[in-house]
Amino acid sequence: MSEADRLHELLGLPAVDFRRETEGAPRPAAGDVAWRVSVDPFGDDEEVTWEEEFGAFLDAVDPSGVEALIIGQWGESYEENSTYPIGLVTAAADRLTSLKAVFVGDLTAEEAEISWIEQSDVTVLLTTFPALTHFGVRGGTDLVFPPVKHEALRELTFESGGLPAQALRGVLDSELPALEHLELWLGVSAYGGDATVPDLAPLLAGGRFPRLRHLGLCNSELQSEIAAAIASAPVVAQLRTLDLSNGTLGDEGAAALLDGQPLTHLTSLDLHHHFLTEPMERRVKEALEPHGVSVDLSGRSEPWDNRGPEGRYTAVAE
Repeated sequence: MSEADRLHELLGLPAVDFRRETEGAPRPAAGDVAWRVSVDPFGDDEEVTWEEEFGAFLDAVDPSGVEALIIGQWGESYEENSTYPIGLVTAAADRLTSLKAVFVGDLTAEEAEISWIEQSDVTVLLTTFPALTHFGVRGGTDLVFPPVKHEALRELTFESGGLPAQALRGVLDSELPALEHLELWLGVSAYGGDATVPDLAPLLAGGRFPRLRHLGLCNSELQSEIAAAIASAPVVAQLRTLDLSNGTLGDEGAAALLDGQPLTHLTSLDLHHHFLTEPMERRVKEALEPHGVSVDLSGRSEPWDNRGPEGRYTAVAE
């Protein structure tokens, strides 16, 4: 899970860990940082529950000034799903009156593999906090996202080793008129990523999210097929940045992308962690960089056991 590192910022604010044991020590102002609340079920203070830690946070930091909240490890995440911390956060909605950004599941591989993070119906946070502008989730296991209407949300991110197709369809059936940034780590079928390219059709057709300027369709075992679909997708015309990184993209996918509609209006194209040959890398750069498109082609990978396309792998799976 090398790409799923601990968050360093949220809402443009630096991430800071809240710790009860530092009570009395100087703390940043409530709205100056993104607060991460987490517990270590295997550490020296393993008896402390996330409910207790979150309660201490609400008492120690002025909750009415908190703008960004990161839900870190809430226990043994593969035994208790995110309903637990989400329920506590929504119960405190009358105190968290300035909340604009929430990220659920900021765990690293040392704490839990991404497929071990048990999610739930995360839309409860969106319906409870109508002023949220940024929302992110890590982990796709048991993730539920029924269609939702939210007027303020500008950025939506799902980091997963396998994004369930039903959750993807829920996102694409949602009314999110302010959405500017959408990032989906689609993952692999072995870890629940059962979405197909046809499932993306409502998004690729354009118009679903009229203000969308950044689209990330990442970390997919179908990356070349997605690139081929992007090549003729109407949504591309409204984008400024496109991210097709961390998947199994090969020469055939990159060629389809270049042979399709012009991409020279983009400011950046992220293809890092790919399986392109050097000649194809040169072709991509020569086609786009003279037009001012910043292209990330770092992280060229080799298929396992020289197995060709069947040996390609995503950056994040388990």
